[in-house]
Order: sequence, then C-alpha cells, then structure tokens
Amino acid sequence: MSVTHNILDNGNEVVINISGKFDFNVHQNFRDTYRNEKPEAKYTIKMDGADYIDSSALGMLLLLREHAGNDKANITISGCKDEIRKILSIANFERLFTIV
Repeated sequence: MSVTHNILDNGNEVVINISGKFDFNVHQNFRDTYRNEKPEAKYTIKMDGADYIDSSALGMLLLLREHAGNDKANITISGCKDEIRKILSIANFERLFTIV
C-alpha cells in the first residue's frame, strides 16, 4: 500500500497516487497529502495501482471533498480497475466526483 503525491502549478493542482490496498491503514498518509494544500486546488486521485478499496477509503475521499469545498470541489478520480469503479458507482460517487 502506498500513497504519494505531487504538487503542481504553484499548489493549484495536487495529484495523489494510490497503489495496493486503499484502506484504513493509509488513512493518515492520505490525509497528509492534502491537509496543508489549498482547498480550491484541483485534486486528481490516480488509482492505476490500487487493487482494493473499502468503506474507509470511501470515507477518506469524502473528507477530501469536504476539505476541497464540498459542491465546489474539483476532484477527479482516474485509472480505476473495474472492481473499484463498480464500488464507486454503487456508492453513487459519480455524483460527487469526476470519475474517468
């Protein structure tokens, strides 16, 4: 399990890379990737390397959305495997995030 991030465009874009299991074990690392960043930044969650997601990960994504301004949030989730995309769809996350 790994969570890394890159800050682009003077802090206006935050790219968070998830690999392995996206579960409660990475909660603190995930939060640390955005905690000190601009709420109005564009956030991209790259899930190319993620092979598992659980309900705590869904909660972490919601906390990021709250940090980023709720309905004003600019968050894209990309590179999801079919199983993960299905979980996000069941949770109706396509209403809250851009999923590509």
